[in-house]
Amino acid sequence: MPDHSAKHAAPQPAGSGSQRAAFVIALICAAQFVLQLDFSIVNVALPSVQRELDMPAAQLQWIVTGYALSFGSLLLAGGRLADLLGRRQVLTVGLALFGIASLACGLAQWPIMLIAARIVQGAAGAMVSPAALSLLTTTSAEGAARHRALAIWQATTAAGATAGIVAGGLLTQYFGWRAVFLINLPVIAVILALVPRLPIGKRSGGGSLDVRGALLVTTGIAALIFGLSSGQQHGFTTPTTLVALALAVLLTTGFVVAEKRSAAPMLPLPILAEPARRAAIAAMLLIGAILAGYVYFASLYLQRVLEFSPVTTGLALVPSTGTVVLVSTFGTRWLTARFSVKAMLLAGLACMGAGQLWLAQITAGACYPAAVLPGLVLTAVGVGLALPTASIAITNGVRASEQGLAGALFTTSQQTGAAVGLAVLATAAAAATGYSGSPVDGYRLSFLIATALAVLATIIVALQLGSTPRRVEPQRRQPGPDGTPNARSAAQLDER
Repeated sequence: MPDHSAKHAAPQPAGSGSQRAAFVIALICAAQFVLQLDFSIVNVALPSVQRELDMPAAQLQWIVTGYALSFGSLLLAGGRLADLLGRRQVLTVGLALFGIASLACGLAQWPIMLIAARIVQGAAGAMVSPAALSLLTTTSAEGAARHRALAIWQATTAAGATAGIVAGGLLTQYFGWRAVFLINLPVIAVILALVPRLPIGKRSGGGSLDVRGALLVTTGIAALIFGLSSGQQHGFTTPTTLVALALAVLLTTGFVVAEKRSAAPMLPLPILAEPARRAAIAAMLLIGAILAGYVYFASLYLQRVLEFSPVTTGLALVPSTGTVVLVSTFGTRWLTARFSVKAMLLAGLACMGAGQLWLAQITAGACYPAAVLPGLVLTAVGVGLALPTASIAITNGVRASEQGLAGALFTTSQQTGAAVGLAVLATAAAAATGYSGSPVDGYRLSFLIATALAVLATIIVALQLGSTPRRVEPQRRQPGPDGTPNARSAAQLDER
């Protein structure tokens, strides 16, 4: 009987299997690059935005906070939607919405219009990121192929974050702040034109979104991020902050209870049953805190103490990004074939801790090459080792129908850790600065706390990441009915 399914298959790029795989990885990573670029590019433009739109400082903060709030709180829901509705479909809708929101940001005439558009951008990003990551993992078999793909993904994330700082300074200086948003449009247009060449991917089928669970976890994470942001700006004893944090605890507790009782939970709790996966998620929370803090305080130190310009500050961070890209793309891929996930995570955390400890020695009269650069590079080596390895530990052994959720768990843990960590570190730094009158003392304390977080993450990984995540469902190395590779290699994570 003739097979007519080919008529409905998605168009695939021409060339060998390796060329098709390279195309898929490149396109998916390009989408992630845009998200990371936009997250950091706006920071350099904030002073110009404030002057032109006459924004009070309290409103200005929401250009950043609004994006982080919607992005971080909606990631789990976005990941689950990708599993249920189709990853390519959710990726397409998310990219289109992100482009529309970017246009609205670039054309904004009033503060409220810009803030609202940034919130929509964050929501769109919460659809794009887990859908893209799950496409990456479901089209790469477990083992060397997936390790390579995840390493490139993490390298792209780091490159986008630093490119945003440099590009933000250049675009703002020569074309105005609106250009930092409008630059997204041609890039997204090219990606959208190529998205139909991605594998369609298999929907989980028969499932439905757990609306109650989605509302509880989304509002719970949003309350947490809002409460931490409010505490950082106004103090952690203000009524608004206390109510938001209490609400976060209440909603999160309600989510756990609801998921246990739900017949079709949004976050199936068995996915968290493996000690290795729990340890990796806990490590990602702490790594997220370290990453957010060290870039933030290193940038402040370079600009406020060493008197670097915004563009020079971005260029000063390029060695860090270059190190992450090289280590993730080449070093981690080679090392994961020879060492266990546990050993790789421990090595990465050790380097991160050493880098933060080096930065904790900065002084008011220090110079960049001796006081800052070694700490940045050491931390970057750790990031290049730890992030791809953690993503392997979280996504391996998860069945294909839940890869979107697994990807969302990875990103959510990093984003939540960043929000919590930055609030704690900024509060501690402000207290130290207020006590001594020197901002350098505050920066030093933040790096010391980050060192302690790296030590804590090391202890968790050493004690808990001792077993390999089991496969939730065995899969044969055969293409799905739509031609999408859904196979997993026989290789498990080698916990030697």
